[in-house]
Amino acid sequence: MQVMRHVLFPGRHHVLTRFQAEYLAGLANSDSTVVWAVTSANHENTRRNPVPYHRREAAIERFSVMTGLRSVVVPVFDTAPTERFAEVTVKTIAVATGLELTPADTVVACSTPEVAALYAALGFPLVGVEADQEHPVERPWDVLLRLADGDETWRVLAHPATVDVFDRYGLTETVRSVVNDPVVGDEGGLTATRDYRTYVEAFAGSAARKWELVRGHVRPGRIVDIGCGAGAVLELADREPTLRESDLIGVEVARHLYEECVHKKAQGAFANPNVFFYRRNVLGGAVFRPRSVDTTLTFALTHEIWSYGEQWKSLRRFAEAIYAHTVPGGIWINSDVCGPDGRDVPVRLRLADSDGRNPERPRDDLARLGPAAAGEYVAGLSTRARLDQFAVDFAFPFAYEAHDDGSVTLPLGAAMDYLTRKDYVENWLSETREQFCGLEFADWKALLGDVGFVLEPASTGTRNDWIVANRLAPVAALEHLDGRPMEWPVTHVLLVARRPHTAMA
Repeated sequence: MQVMRHVLFPGRHHVLTRFQAEYLAGLANSDSTVVWAVTSANHENTRRNPVPYHRREAAIERFSVMTGLRSVVVPVFDTAPTERFAEVTVKTIAVATGLELTPADTVVACSTPEVAALYAALGFPLVGVEADQEHPVERPWDVLLRLADGDETWRVLAHPATVDVFDRYGLTETVRSVVNDPVVGDEGGLTATRDYRTYVEAFAGSAARKWELVRGHVRPGRIVDIGCGAGAVLELADREPTLRESDLIGVEVARHLYEECVHKKAQGAFANPNVFFYRRNVLGGAVFRPRSVDTTLTFALTHEIWSYGEQWKSLRRFAEAIYAHTVPGGIWINSDVCGPDGRDVPVRLRLADSDGRNPERPRDDLARLGPAAAGEYVAGLSTRARLDQFAVDFAFPFAYEAHDDGSVTLPLGAAMDYLTRKDYVENWLSETREQFCGLEFADWKALLGDVGFVLEPASTGTRNDWIVANRLAPVAALEHLDGRPMEWPVTHVLLVARRPHTAMA
């Protein structure tokens, strides 16, 4: 093939390989420029994109020096799937560098057929890099998976530029932790079906109530909000005169929410200069040094760790991590949903059936409809029919028995899991992956005591009476099996757990 003036090399470029160095050396000459279009440049710390852009750029620049290739590196931000991806990339390069790449002077090097086809449609000549080889050649992602699996042969396949950057910046363990994370999804959230817009709005609306609940228990010093969402609670902590000398630290794993925190800080939302945000998953390893945090806050988080992780195993690991980073005398304040006392006790549940449709059977294909269509379908069901649909979609199976009088017998915990979730139709596919009632207050006491914490007297199970009055009582009633009315049980828990001054190491 005729040597072109430019070689456009689109890709995520987390790992550069020795094969790529040999291939590009044969494709380009001293007058050619390799244009590295680094896609998903605004993503990091996810399975699909574990390495931040600035580290990828550093490796490419070092690669260029070591191989003698003239390179230009351009970040391309992630976009929704579009047939115009190739066109967007070419335009991004033009805006960033002034280079107007055309089919007459540019060859596109791409091993992904679907992406290559988009450039071919624009008239660009193509080379397939690894895809062109007679014998199979490992692609960069294959090499990265070797690294994630602990296979040290990745160092032989990767180019020394990548190995050097990974070693200098400790990226090897970071990649292994992110790729093998049991909780976080490919795109950096707990679930791909969550509508983060409504999630942020709901959390912001309740932030004042949450802060008022815990502010009297906060110990000044180093204050960490794990699962901080969009930083709404830390904004309120920032206004507390007694905390003006404290460090306020937000930790968030979901990319969308972390980016909102960073944006708020950049816009001057915080008066305290010592406000910091980290994108981390506490289950992936220690985030803070041992005995370095005075107060840890968690709101509506622990049920997600339970649900998306390995239930008891993940939650205990989380509690142990918090205990380890808490100073002696420091506290962990946890506010979350909670299962009722005696959650396994069978009860009778009566539900309204005149407030929506009652199909003959629930659907088993809501996930294929997508979040919006699934939510619209569920919203049209009666409260009774919605229970049947919940039983199909809920990630934590339970048995229930329907009776001729319209009532249903099921465990109390399952009843409350349904009743406290039935109105979240906008995020139905996400909410049905989470279990609110996996633990009751006694379970929390046992877990925290076993880890080494001591519960303060303020710790208690509570009932959200607004939910009872507005969401539950109008359409549902709980009864004992003998027909006696049952009081609505607790729905939430407040745990103020202190690490003793004289405690286990």
